[in-house]
Parts: sequence; structure tokens; C-alpha cells
Amino acid sequence: MKLDIIGDIHGCYEELQALTKKLGYTWDLGYPVHQENRLLAFVGDLTDRGPNSLRVIEVVCTLIEKKLGYYVPGNHCNKLYRYFLGRKVQIKHGLETTVEELESLKKKDREIIKNKFMKLYDHSPLYHVLDGGKLVIAHAGIKEDYIGKHSEKVKTFVLYGDITGESHPDGSPVRRDWAKSYTGKAAIVYGHTPVKEVRAINNTYNIDTGAVFGGHLSALSYPEMTVQSVSSAMPYIAEKFRTFD
Repeated sequence: MKLDIIGDIHGCYEELQALTKKLGYTWDLGYPVHQENRLLAFVGDLTDRGPNSLRVIEVVCTLIEKKLGYYVPGNHCNKLYRYFLGRKVQIKHGLETTVEELESLKKKDREIIKNKFMKLYDHSPLYHVLDGGKLVIAHAGIKEDYIGKHSEKVKTFVLYGDITGESHPDGSPVRRDWAKSYTGKAAIVYGHTPVKEVRAINNTYNIDTGAVFGGHLSALSYPEMTVQSVSSAMPYIAEKFRTFD
């Protein structure tokens, strides 16, 4: 199994194109394909904040439909799904940019995107256990003893991380550094918490390098465990980057 696992895209479609081309994928068919049959994987949070969330949705939906990739939902994916269901969600923290894109479409086109995304979400696991259990892809990470379980407690951890219930000054939740105490044999690849560069610790890899905040969009190649990144064209917001060290 050879994968290129991409961090939180958040609507940064141009960066997605640039990164996949750097990894050797061609876009001749309108979506990325690798000549050596490598597949793409996504840690969730495809949408919100960036300028082209809907194009990112379309590309990822196509890849998953054609069995050319793997996807797990992030908390922003979960929120968009609930929005499409008609649930009461706050249209802020980035969702407003995706809603604005949707509202610019004709009703028919809006329904097409909605149906594509809901199908993607409905048919995707909370987290992927791959390569005979050697690799786990989970949006905000996962504890060793949670692997194989799917309770509400596990779902909350996978979507939001090891949250304490407290908040940072900007309103984002305070999260415990679960990776520092991870001792499992499976490599855990995740995103969710933006860091300035890919953070590798205890066989865990945080690959969300803050593309939408002006950092980079990064990919971890498996099993090589090498990193490729492209610079973001988005504004830099320093306080959005966290460090546990």
C-alpha cells in the first residue's frame, strides 16, 4: 500500500493541485491520478475558510467514488453535513465561506453538491485502519485503546481531539497533547490542530500545517514517511498555530 496522506485542505484548492502535482499526480482527467498507482488519503476538513471548498469536495468525491483514495471526516465536515441535514448549526468559524459559495449556485447545482457530499460522508468511516493495522488515519488523532471502537466518546475524540472543556482567547478549544503519551504500534496520521511543520512524535504525525492560515499544505507519503509541502497563498494568522513543545 502506497499512500500520500494530505492534511486539512479547508478549501485551498490551488494548493491541493500544486501539492499533488509535486507528488507526481497528473490532472489530465480533472482529478489527480498517479502513474505508479499511488493513492491519496485525506484527514478531513475539506471545506471552510478557504476560497474553493466546493471544488475540493468535487475532487475528493470523485477520487473516493473511483476508489482512488481514502477519506475520513473532520469536525468541519461533520458541521457541513449537519447543515445539509437542516440542523441548527452556527454559520461561523469558517462555515460561512462554504455557505456563501453554495448560495452563489443555482438551486440544482447546490443540490448536486449537497448530495455528493452527503453520500461521501455517509459512506466514510470515522477513521481508517489500513495496511493490516499498521496505519490509522483519524482527523484529530486517536488513542491506542480507542482503535476498533466507535462510541460517542471515541467519535468526539476523533473529530475534536482530547479536549479539556476550556477555551483559548480566540475561542478555540484547549486540547491535551495525547500524542506525547501514545505508545501504540500503529502509525497515527492526523490533522485538526495547525502546526507550523509536520510534527512527528511517538509514531504519530500531525500533518495539518495550516494551509488556510498562510502556512503550508502538507502530505505524508506512506510507507516512506517522507513529507512534501507547498506554500499557502492565504493570509498568515499567527495565533492559529499551536505548539505542544
